[in-house]
Amino acid sequence: MTEFTYKLNKQIGERRIGQITTAHGVIDTPAFMPVGTAATVKAMLPESVASTGAQIILGNTYHLMLRPGAERVAKLGGLHKFMNWRGPILTDSGGYQVMSLSKLRKINEHGVTFQSHLSGEKFELTPERSMEIQHLLGSTITMAFDECTPFPATWDEAKKSMELSMRWAERSKKAFVPRPGYALFGIVQGGVYADLRKASVEALQAIGFDGYAIGGLAVGEGQELMFKVLDDLMPHMPFDKPRYLMGVGKPDDLVGAVNRGVDMFDCVLPTRSGRNGQAFTSQGALNIRNAKYAEDESVLDAETISEASKYSKAYLHHLVKSGEILGSMLMTWHNLQFYQDIMKKLRQGS
Repeated sequence: MTEFTYKLNKQIGERRIGQITTAHGVIDTPAFMPVGTAATVKAMLPESVASTGAQIILGNTYHLMLRPGAERVAKLGGLHKFMNWRGPILTDSGGYQVMSLSKLRKINEHGVTFQSHLSGEKFELTPERSMEIQHLLGSTITMAFDECTPFPATWDEAKKSMELSMRWAERSKKAFVPRPGYALFGIVQGGVYADLRKASVEALQAIGFDGYAIGGLAVGEGQELMFKVLDDLMPHMPFDKPRYLMGVGKPDDLVGAVNRGVDMFDCVLPTRSGRNGQAFTSQGALNIRNAKYAEDESVLDAETISEASKYSKAYLHHLVKSGEILGSMLMTWHNLQFYQDIMKKLRQGS
């Protein structure tokens, strides 16, 4: 019977190179998780995602509860079987949508009531219901239900929001059903305020979680301030548990955060950018829609080898400009490979 464990194998400065063992396999860290919002990494087959080196993907509680519904996914054998992904799956709690859907929701101590952006139907999401949905999905790593503090927020606003999230974290822990190899992560909040972040970590440790995420960053504060928050926070983060920076980010964000001691990341950027014609390369980002690539016979990036490497920039330019589905597939494939290559190099110490 596999237990959920984190093992630190090597440390280079603050950078941690380790392994997370789960019921659905091992995750080498630092790790980047492609985002599979609605039980699919957009424009990619699960096998294609795995071929890039990705070992874990992320699913979205909010979107899956609306469509097709957590109960239906459970009836069909759980999220792993439903989407044919055998590795670990982390699901977010729905807390980010609490912030991003501010015009459609009402929040109180009990939880959040909101209108579906699809149908207008009213739903309620509480810590207990979030844990139930993630359990029905069969998530390997469940996230505690929280309120993602928006930016900017005053100290008083950030404190009030953080303390609500800590009360919800306690309710999430009580509602979570422990199983060998599965985990529940708490989420550190507190905006950009070092004292609130420290208080949040201490509150979460008192409750006790299998891993600790950092929420409420990459919401508009900019890289410099994000790194300052991490510099202040990381000395207080538990050393023997995985650390997950949510929703981050650009390639240099990842490198900077790994070198500050973060183990796990997710972001829609490589997939969304790929679908919009942007490629991340060793020479920087490029927009394949640009007319200068119309007759460019070179590949996107000689240092990033994926299925996209079989095609010229000129062909990819044609596909994207024509709105061909293959363009989204190949550009996404390249970007995910680029991100996984960054993680691999960081794990190798370069």
